[in-house]
Amino acid sequence: MVTPEQVKQYIAAGLACEVLDVAGDGHHFEATIVSRAFDGLSRVRQHQLVYQALGERMREEIHALSMKTYSPHEWKNLG
Repeated sequence: MVTPEQVKQYIAAGLACEVLDVAGDGHHFEATIVSRAFDGLSRVRQHQLVYQALGERMREEIHALSMKTYSPHEWKNLG
């Protein structure tokens, strides 16, 4: 069973992140991801970048991933 820490490592290996928090139960995961790569991209495109980083693991190991993605500017303006 995949752990939240493994999902975090998978994402970090394929996407430079300033903030990366992952929680989950081994089947369903929630992630908060802040990356400069998201600057100027739509939410859909941001999520596509995360899926690219995860690759085949999304089909084989990770059954569900809920994401909140932000550029550093968006993240700074949340607080």
